[in-house]
Amino acid sequence: MSETNTTADQPMPAYVQAFLDSLWLESNLSQNTVAAYQRDLLGFAAWLQKQDIGLPSAERQHIEAYLVTRLRNGSKKTSDARLISTLRRYYRYLCREALRESDPTAMLESPRLGKHLPDTLSEQDVEDLLAQPDIYSMLGLRDRTMLEVLYATGLRVSELVGLKLEQLNMRQGLIRCVGKGNKERLVPLGETALDYCQQYLLESRPQLIYGHATDDLFPTRRGTAMTRQAFWHIIKRYAALASIDKPLSPHTLRHAFATHLLNHGADLRVVQLLLGHSDLSTTQIYTHIAKARLQSLHSQYHPRS
Repeated sequence: MSETNTTADQPMPAYVQAFLDSLWLESNLSQNTVAAYQRDLLGFAAWLQKQDIGLPSAERQHIEAYLVTRLRNGSKKTSDARLISTLRRYYRYLCREALRESDPTAMLESPRLGKHLPDTLSEQDVEDLLAQPDIYSMLGLRDRTMLEVLYATGLRVSELVGLKLEQLNMRQGLIRCVGKGNKERLVPLGETALDYCQQYLLESRPQLIYGHATDDLFPTRRGTAMTRQAFWHIIKRYAALASIDKPLSPHTLRHAFATHLLNHGADLRVVQLLLGHSDLSTTQIYTHIAKARLQSLHSQYHPRS
């Protein structure tokens, strides 16, 4: 197989495209996950090309040299671990398809990752953030409703911006969410978020979609679908207005949703179902935050602490 230039103005290399197609067919991965695989492979292919080596022909020493280069450039362990996972899956695919005989990742070790506690907001932080949008304006009411829904449900940002009108059941107060792997779950909204949804559907959304045919629940001012990046900028803008200087991520309100539920006594398996985690161990990271909060309260208020 010949190496194909990976510049943006040329087509995807056939050996990468075939692998990505197999991911769609076999694993039912999300579009964002497949895009991450693509970036990892094309990044490694571009580095190999400087050594006149094709991606399908790379050996273990080439992967290790690339990892060293990334480390010198300040790459994170989590990013390197994902890269190794991508390469493992890719070279196993080549071996399975008899496109190469040996797997160069067979003896490759992934970097050890410590448990990372996600950045979260206090309940007061969330209240301050939610209070920032001007609910008397078309966009402000939309933004407040999106923030309320995000905090009430723990949806991923990609799930929120991808919601369609039919996924909102106002009568039952539920959102039918399609998450990773096209797994469907029902998530309750709660009274406050439901009230904002009702007001938004009556007052703001008709103005946003005026003259446009769309089933997006939260369209932009042009009546088109909102991107994750656009909503992330919205969150950062309101966080700045609320003087929240804590580290934020697109999952900030999702983390707050899970942590605050556990702080108030919710069962871990219930939180797992609401978040759409397939494995309970993924949800257990939030118990560390909840425990830290309980220890802090104990130290602050117990007479013998």
